[in-house]
Amino acid sequence: MADTKKILILSTDFGVESAEIVQPATKLRELGHDVVVATPSGEDVQTFVDDRDRGEVFAVDAALADAQGPFDVIVLPGGTLNADAARLDEGIRSIVADQAEAGRAVAAICHAPWILVDAGVAEGKTLTGYDSVRIDLANAGASVVDEEVKVCTAGGWTLITSRTPADLDAFISAIDAL
Repeated sequence: MADTKKILILSTDFGVESAEIVQPATKLRELGHDVVVATPSGEDVQTFVDDRDRGEVFAVDAALADAQGPFDVIVLPGGTLNADAARLDEGIRSIVADQAEAGRAVAAICHAPWILVDAGVAEGKTLTGYDSVRIDLANAGASVVDEEVKVCTAGGWTLITSRTPADLDAFISAIDAL
């Protein structure tokens, strides 16, 4: 494990791909990191499996407004419904943009790189994501690759991206290695 990090896992309260919030929160805590899970509403997260079957309700630690930063890393889990709602949430867009501007890391998996487009931080980065969001990423000025995990340090801040839940081990390892 690298040094202990303060990590914010940030999502909406509905439509998150279950494995993409449960596994990072659990494993990063097991690795000794200080992990805070937050939603804008402060409500627990109704997860889904494969975007169609309801998964577990995952407990959050705080509402976004009450989450005490700064955070070394902000982790954005995917899920189509979650990412689509998150990209429209001003609080989420703002904290992601502020994190990048401050030179601190962001990690996004599956559909979550969509949020980077609306936060205005995708341009100039090399990243990956779920197949259906890649054209949006390219249209926003990102270089898109098809890799299990991509770590990009262009622009003075680190971005970690992965494609699907199948990439979670590599995604979590890259976050831990920062």
